[in-house]
Amino acid sequence: VQLQAFGGGLVQAGGSLRLSCVSSRTIFNANSMAWYRQAPGEQRELVAVMTSDGTTNYADSVKGRFNIIRDNTKKMVYLQMNSLKPEDTAVYYCNVIWSVAYWGQGTQVTVSS
Repeated sequence: VQLQAFGGGLVQAGGSLRLSCVSSRTIFNANSMAWYRQAPGEQRELVAVMTSDGTTNYADSVKGRFNIIRDNTKKMVYLQMNSLKPEDTAVYYCNVIWSVAYWGQGTQVTVSS
């Protein structure tokens, strides 16, 4: 199984980005799918997760600004990020769990002030 994340880039504070993660395996039966991020010198943290029944959960720091979306037909998981802040700067990773967890390679998001 391969997960490929893309869509990162440089954006000004207040702007928006949409991250995408494409899976080589169908995702309709995944137990969960999520986005994590890791800033320099920091531990990787959970940003958003969607479970198999569609329940979502977000880190407090991104609630109301980020939205995790799935498209089973396209085998895609998205992270829509709005009202970006400099503290959102990090490498973002997608994660999908079937019986085993798989990770994408990471995509850099840089938010300038």
